[in-house]
Amino acid sequence: MAKLVLAGKANCPYYAKAELLADYLQANLLDFKVHKITQHPDKWEWLHDICEMNGWEHRQSPIIWRELLDRGGKGLLLGGVNDFLEYAQHYYGITSMMLSEEMLDIAEENLQAHIEIEKEEEEIKSLIKPLQIWITSASGPICYQLIPLLANGEVFGMTTEISIHLLDTGQFKEVLCGIVMEAEDMAFPLLRSISEHTEIDEAFVQADIIIVLDDVLLNCEAQSLENYIREVSEICQVYAPLIEKNAKSEVRVISSGKTFVNLKAMMIMTYGPSIKPENVIAIATSWESAAKAMLARKLNMNAAGVKDVIVWGNITGCNYIDLSHAKLYGYDCALWGPANFPRPLLNMIYDSKWIHSEFQSAQSSLSSQVCHCVGMLPAHAVATVLRYWYHGSPPGDIVSVGILTKGQFCIPEGIVFSMPVRFQNGNWEVMTELEINETTQEVLGRLAHELIQEKLIALKEIKEMHPYGADKITSKKYLHQEMETLPTGSL
Repeated sequence: MAKLVLAGKANCPYYAKAELLADYLQANLLDFKVHKITQHPDKWEWLHDICEMNGWEHRQSPIIWRELLDRGGKGLLLGGVNDFLEYAQHYYGITSMMLSEEMLDIAEENLQAHIEIEKEEEEIKSLIKPLQIWITSASGPICYQLIPLLANGEVFGMTTEISIHLLDTGQFKEVLCGIVMEAEDMAFPLLRSISEHTEIDEAFVQADIIIVLDDVLLNCEAQSLENYIREVSEICQVYAPLIEKNAKSEVRVISSGKTFVNLKAMMIMTYGPSIKPENVIAIATSWESAAKAMLARKLNMNAAGVKDVIVWGNITGCNYIDLSHAKLYGYDCALWGPANFPRPLLNMIYDSKWIHSEFQSAQSSLSSQVCHCVGMLPAHAVATVLRYWYHGSPPGDIVSVGILTKGQFCIPEGIVFSMPVRFQNGNWEVMTELEINETTQEVLGRLAHELIQEKLIALKEIKEMHPYGADKITSKKYLHQEMETLPTGSL
């Protein structure tokens, strides 16, 4: 079977002549098939790439080649219109006697038809609007690791196109341009566009999703924690009105990074009152994943089998890793069951001293571990939570997310506090059915105190952090001492 490809400029009279002859042959010969490609005259540089890929020498319109894919070949170049006429005459005894005027008329019709088809395709493409994703502090390693995860189709689905907008200050423009070029070179089918932005006034235009990655470099010897809190507040004071002004009304905002994750989410809601609170969350998945990996190493199992570890409180500050609801799947022990058979984690760790000593001590190093990662872990955390937000979390699984409190678990209202949620139908809901004991409740109260203090300093209602209680300081050291008194079942 002859499989020919006929390509040419839409307004080329010689392409018109070859096209008519190819149509005649296809209509009258059962074993003759032709595939036609027209290009706008302004885009004829397309031919250079085709010839370079196949090792051909041809510069004029049209170009005709024979496909040999069914024989393991890349294609056999026939040449231009005269070569095709000779081919048809030699093999089929048929040629074309089209006059020049007819060729010109058909060429004009071809050009108009091509323009109309392009216009229709653009209109159809515009109806399939891509998700507009804005990433702040985009020159950092988290963004660099995040872009492939967003663009490969696993987060939003294999039919959802995205446009990514990278936002950072002017000093990082060259870095942003490099990231854009690299992402374009990877040719993700679902990445409609990627662009860099250094002008703050154009930030968040038509945004569907905003991922806030801004961090401050903590050095408490250089300045106080309170000053860093005010610095974060000032950043959000710039972002929030722009989100209200430029982003879509249903925009979803994700606060991530290595410092003040809860506070960033809180201040964006505070300075952007029209932004829906349920559409602003803080990511705790990095800490959740690090804790699961630590437990998996202790149990000599795959971390993917550790489920339902809860991160309470201030994600990048003072938090509490709760194991009371944690389960193990696929754990190799004396008690066997199907793959979906869960075992309570605390029942499988017989060394309770390890939980009360090493694990609690290691909790204080989790933040340091997460903060020193190069970007892969927090990028994966953002992608995972976005996938859950759009497609739902696995049934029964607990996901820790920082959300605006409304009195759940007796936590004071009006702060962003990490707690257990589930994602379904494009929304999240707090898993208030989970039971917590009085001792854990007391720990949550201390954790809330730190977040309240951060909020008050950010709003300039107080000047410095006040301790929890009369003579106790809310710190990791103090919480470690307090959590040592918790019963095993509460961890």
